[in-house]
Amino acid sequence: MQGISQETMDALFLKVDGDVPLTKEDAVALLNTESHSDAFYRLLAKAEELTRREYGNRGYVFAQIGINSAPCSGNCKFCSMGCENFMVQEEIEKTEAEVLEEAGRAVEQHIDALFLMTTADYDMKKFLRIAEKVKAILPEDVMLVANIGDFEEEMAKRLQETGITGVYHIVRLNEGIDTALCPADRIRTLDAIRGAGLELIYCVEPIGPEHTYEQIADEMLRAREYSVNIMACMKRVGVEKTPLYERGEITDLELTKIAAVTRLVTRPKTSMNVHEPKQMTLLAGVNQLYAEIGINPRDCAVETGSNRGFSIAAVKDMLHQVGYETK
Repeated sequence: MQGISQETMDALFLKVDGDVPLTKEDAVALLNTESHSDAFYRLLAKAEELTRREYGNRGYVFAQIGINSAPCSGNCKFCSMGCENFMVQEEIEKTEAEVLEEAGRAVEQHIDALFLMTTADYDMKKFLRIAEKVKAILPEDVMLVANIGDFEEEMAKRLQETGITGVYHIVRLNEGIDTALCPADRIRTLDAIRGAGLELIYCVEPIGPEHTYEQIADEMLRAREYSVNIMACMKRVGVEKTPLYERGEITDLELTKIAAVTRLVTRPKTSMNVHEPKQMTLLAGVNQLYAEIGINPRDCAVETGSNRGFSIAAVKDMLHQVGYETK
């Protein structure tokens, strides 16, 4: 790591203060900040300053319900549900009634958004039926977000008509290499989301030690190109026996630095998230966290809430500890 000079950091912060978009080269320079250096803490402080100035003390809590666990044709080499490395305890699918019950409990705890997540092969018609029922019980100020496989423009319109507010969709790091999915298909879905007027929720993920700062910066710029208002970055969690497990994980310190740079580069209008929730990242411009219900791709338990996942109460407490106000 070559580090970053004080003069370069000063110049980049002047661009941020002047609302001048940072370039890929700027992002890479900031990502090369040495951990534990004075520059590292200046970087975190700048991201934190930006968030407090633009968002006030508003913290956001998003909840996600994993609807099914099944061998997935996306075959991501880091996922517990890849079709060639299915590691989950069992194949399950929540019933419509179960999803509605979980959604109702989440709403009672005053969340800001509810995500419905499925594997890439989940039946779209079934998803739309469930989403429509869930939408009917959500307060108007709670976003309903789809986290599903790739789709075309017609499906994007149907999602919008069903009451879906936004879609979580990304081009993953090493998409098409560490996954069986085509990057061009992912981009077409991003375009379909934008074309239908749906909110795009984006994330730089899943970040591992082997990914270059250039790769990471590219996804920050992609998010900015799509005018993303809700942004995130996520480290890859090593699921034992999956193909990428031996590559290891980045540290929480590294994730915190990446979160700070992501905040400065993408300039999301609503919130900045990091996943999984890490307390130290809340000093780097992060003001939104996820609670998880059901399955998640970083876990082998069918109910991640009893294992890796954070509860709504837990993430609210994390936000409150640094002075963010939630619903």
